[in-house]
Amino acid sequence: MDNKGTVVLDLRPAKGNPRNSEGAFLELKDGRLMFAYSRFIGDSHSDEAAACIAVRYSSDGGDTWSDDRIVAQPGDYDALNLMSVSLLRMGNGDVGLFYIIRYGWHDTRLRLWRSSDEGETWGEPVCCVPGLGYYVTNNDRVVRLSSGRTIVPAALHKMRTDSTTDWKSFDQRGMAYFYLSDDDGATWREAKSGCSLSLAHCGSGLQEPGVVELSNGTLWAYARTDLGRQYEMFSFDGGETWSPAVPSRFTSPTSPLSVKRNPESGDLFAVWNPVPNYETRTLERHSWGRIPLVGAISTDDGKTWGHRFTIEGEQTRGGYCYTAIHFTADSLLLAYCAGEPEDGICLARLKVKKYKLAELYGK
Repeated sequence: MDNKGTVVLDLRPAKGNPRNSEGAFLELKDGRLMFAYSRFIGDSHSDEAAACIAVRYSSDGGDTWSDDRIVAQPGDYDALNLMSVSLLRMGNGDVGLFYIIRYGWHDTRLRLWRSSDEGETWGEPVCCVPGLGYYVTNNDRVVRLSSGRTIVPAALHKMRTDSTTDWKSFDQRGMAYFYLSDDDGATWREAKSGCSLSLAHCGSGLQEPGVVELSNGTLWAYARTDLGRQYEMFSFDGGETWSPAVPSRFTSPTSPLSVKRNPESGDLFAVWNPVPNYETRTLERHSWGRIPLVGAISTDDGKTWGHRFTIEGEQTRGGYCYTAIHFTADSLLLAYCAGEPEDGICLARLKVKKYKLAELYGK
């Protein structure tokens, strides 16, 4: 089903701001919505270029948004950049702001900042990944389980040499690991097992994993691959150990899947780039094949998916990825990278769209 929704925020690149990238939402105690994202500064949009964390606020359910407020700069930590934001209401009521500090190919790890005054001020960062390495945790990925445990999915990429700056030394093959906290984010440890994917003709391994808790307590994790399909893993012990990775029902290019549960209805919402059932589509450099962007709803805990809707269709010729999902009482907010042909890269522009939930269900 096509449902165009309403674009409520369109952050385009500009001089000195070459990229506005992936983010996350949180509802504050006064009812306002907070949206934090990676705002690149300077003249480069590459992942290792300078980026800060910007925050915007909405007092009307996401219809309109404030101007940027910069809450963290890479210079604050002598880092290359700050990106890949997750927001989470912590167990003690704090606002938890998670984002990656990138020091180089040898050290790219997620940290947690806490605020006890709804984001006005922030405490000292806590590292969520104990060991050095290049760990990719996407935006809007940190989850608190029904047990109270907090879980961070991350893909480790090794370096083939001791270089901290040479892209050619970077190993594209990802290995999925999970980091756990049982004390509301004060300390973190690596789960007892992770997952790898060693298959012929696979150069990606398991990249950019995500996780969602099913209603029976099983954890369902998923990761992008270059095999035309998302691969999935399951944990039956709260994320300590994981089943081998196998193909899921979700086709995709090397682009992430996002899944989140609506806390009111309990339904799961998925957003991804499906692979078309034909092979004649032109692969344009700016889009990386991340088109179309679609959504679907599962009312039976992921067994089946229906109520499909198109977020961005192929006619736009853009590239769309790295979605943040947020629910209000009657609406769905989606924020995603949305590079159009004139932007040159699918990561340059950030869009926020708002949908009425009743319309997505066809009511």
